[in-house]
Amino acid sequence: MLGINEMVIIVLAIVLLLVGSKKIPELARAMGRALGEFKRGKMEIERELAQQAASQRPTAAQPRADLFRAAEALGIDPTGKNEHQLREEIAVRARG
Repeated sequence: MLGINEMVIIVLAIVLLLVGSKKIPELARAMGRALGEFKRGKMEIERELAQQAASQRPTAAQPRADLFRAAEALGIDPTGKNEHQLREEIAVRARG
C-alpha cells in the first residue's frame, strides 16, 4: 500500500513527464492565479450575501416608528410616552 508521500512523488513525476521541467513554474503560477481568483470570487459572494442579509434586518428604530404609528392610528397621543406605556395603551384599546 502506498502512503501519502509516495503518492505525491508519483504525481509530481507524472506531471514532470507530461509538461516538462521548463513548464512547471508556468503551470504553478497559473494554478496560483486561478486559486487566488477563486478565493476573491468566494469572498465577493460572501460579502454580497452578508450585505443583503444586513439590509433585510429591521433597524432598531423601525419597530419603534411602527409602534408610534399604530398608537396614533388608534387615537393614542404618543407624546412623552415610552414604548412600554404605548404597548399597554394599545393592548387596552385592543381589548376594549
